[in-house]
Amino acid sequence: MKALVLAGGKGTRLRPLTHTAAKQLIPVANRPILFYVMDQVARLGIADVGVIISPETGLAIRDALAPNPWGCHFTFIPQAEPLGLAHAVKVAREFLGSDAFLMYLGDNLVGENLQGYVNEFEQKNPDAMILLKEVDNPRMFGVAEIDDGGRITRLIEKPDNPQSKLALVGIYLFSNEIHAAIDAISPSARGELEITDAIQQLVERGKTVQSSCLQSWWLDTGKKDDLLDANRLVLDEWVQHDFRGSVDSESRVVGRVVLEHGAQIIRSEVHGPAVIGKGSRIENARVGPYTSIGLDCSIISTSLENCVIMDGVCLEGIEKLKSSILGRHATVRRITEDKQVIRLMIGDDAEVCV
Repeated sequence: MKALVLAGGKGTRLRPLTHTAAKQLIPVANRPILFYVMDQVARLGIADVGVIISPETGLAIRDALAPNPWGCHFTFIPQAEPLGLAHAVKVAREFLGSDAFLMYLGDNLVGENLQGYVNEFEQKNPDAMILLKEVDNPRMFGVAEIDDGGRITRLIEKPDNPQSKLALVGIYLFSNEIHAAIDAISPSARGELEITDAIQQLVERGKTVQSSCLQSWWLDTGKKDDLLDANRLVLDEWVQHDFRGSVDSESRVVGRVVLEHGAQIIRSEVHGPAVIGKGSRIENARVGPYTSIGLDCSIISTSLENCVIMDGVCLEGIEKLKSSILGRHATVRRITEDKQVIRLMIGDDAEVCV
């Protein structure tokens, strides 16, 4: 089995962060989202991985994956325009050949190992297996209707009047039958080759399209609030206490906190779960819970909670920063006496005075 990881697209819902960075490389608990996807693929023992990349961010994706701690063999596949998930499969056809494959959207996170689903796919040998999750807002997703045996009977992309709450989570297992199904569909009203249309084509051809529902959490990290939710969940479930930096005698650290080499906590409080990256300095500050701080940041006389702070950020004199995402080398300083809670989403190198 091969894997096809989609790491293209333009990330319009996460601008301004994605003006200068790939959405799949935005960090969650100080690791790019894409790295968690590759963790999942590597756990399955899949070594041959195709990575769909875009012209805008392809080089950054290549560079990020270059150290390759997973031991995978990466084949980078350019997609000139984001013309749909089925189009991504189409441009990857030479790489995929006749093999069955796992397709995984590179900005999605799930809270469980996928081995059981892969085992089920290999044992039952359907033409496709689609992973689903019940959601409260099915109008925002591709939605599946299934029979009592878990077979998919109909797929609808962002239905106005959904008959099901089972959303497609962006993880699929396909046999090579999917290629003929993609050849048979036309672009949708938004000009894309929809994977939902291709799967529906399999259903209409009498092919076996099975489903399984995730037992744990799933997040599409394509929007600010979802990204913060992902950061919170990963910190809560996967972060363990690990001190390699320094904490002075006037500081207090509570809960599960990762303090990387060279990080300093001076006259401050840190409440876990939280991650503080190498070389960062926390002084006269209060950090956490549910906050990740990147490398070489300076957090001075500031209180922050439920935040994603990327590398090289400088914060000074902020009474309360909450539920915020700050891009690399951004600066936020207080120049007024206003003590209101601040919520921000700013891109790389931004400067904000409040």
